[in-house]
Amino acid sequence: MPNDYFQFKQFTIYQDRCAMKVSTEACILGAWFGNQDLHAKTVLDIGSGTGLLMLMLAQKWQGKIQGIEIDTNAAEQLKENIQRSPWEETCSIFYGDIRTYPLPVAYDFIITNPPFYENQLESPSKSVNLARHSNSLTLEELLNAIDTHLYSTGSFGVILPTDRAIYFEKLAVEKGFSLLKKLEISHSPAHTPFRTILHMGRKSLQNPLMEKLTIRDNDGQYSKDFTSLLKDYYLHL
Repeated sequence: MPNDYFQFKQFTIYQDRCAMKVSTEACILGAWFGNQDLHAKTVLDIGSGTGLLMLMLAQKWQGKIQGIEIDTNAAEQLKENIQRSPWEETCSIFYGDIRTYPLPVAYDFIITNPPFYENQLESPSKSVNLARHSNSLTLEELLNAIDTHLYSTGSFGVILPTDRAIYFEKLAVEKGFSLLKKLEISHSPAHTPFRTILHMGRKSLQNPLMEKLTIRDNDGQYSKDFTSLLKDYYLHL
C-alpha cells in the first residue's frame, strides 16, 4: 500500500487524498523537464493531482507555475502541498475542468501526466476514474486544451504509454505541432519501452532529439542515467 506521503530532498508530497500517487515515471517526467532550461515564464500543469510536477519544476525554474485539477480532494491536497513547500509564492492552482475553465493567461510551457486507460475495466472510485481513464479527458480534448492555452512560441510535455504516445504524436502533428524531443523509458535493458515522453512545439525541427532511459541496470540497481536524472530530487540518491 502506498505511503501517505513521499519525501523529496526539498519538498514533501502528501497523497492520501489523491487517486494517483507519486510514481517513478511521473518523477522522470518532472526531472527530465526540470533539468532543461526552457526559459518559460508561465507554466501550466494540466491535471496536477498531488502537485508533484509543479514542485519539481519550481525547484529548478524561475517562472510562475500554475496547475488545474478537477477532483476536489486532490485540489485541496495539492494546495496544501504547495503551501508547505518553499515555492508558495510562485505556484498557484485552479479548481476546475481544463475543457471549460476560463484560464486568465496563455502559457510558455504546458506539462501533463494525463489519464490514458481506454476501453478498460474501471474502478468503483470516481476519483480514480478521473485520474486514470481517458473517457474523463480524451487525448483529443487534451490536445485541444493545450492548443488553446499555449503561446504560439510555446511548447508542451506529456508522458504516455508508448503505444498511446505514437497515436498522440500523430494527433499533435495533424494539429500543427512538431516533435522537439522524445524520451523512451524502459524498466531495464531487457525490457522494451513502456512509457514515452514527448516534447512538442509549433516550431518545426528537422531532426528531433531521441533519448532512451532505463530505470534499472542488469543488476537490478538504479541505472547511472536514472541516478543522474533524479539525484537533485530523490532523498537517497
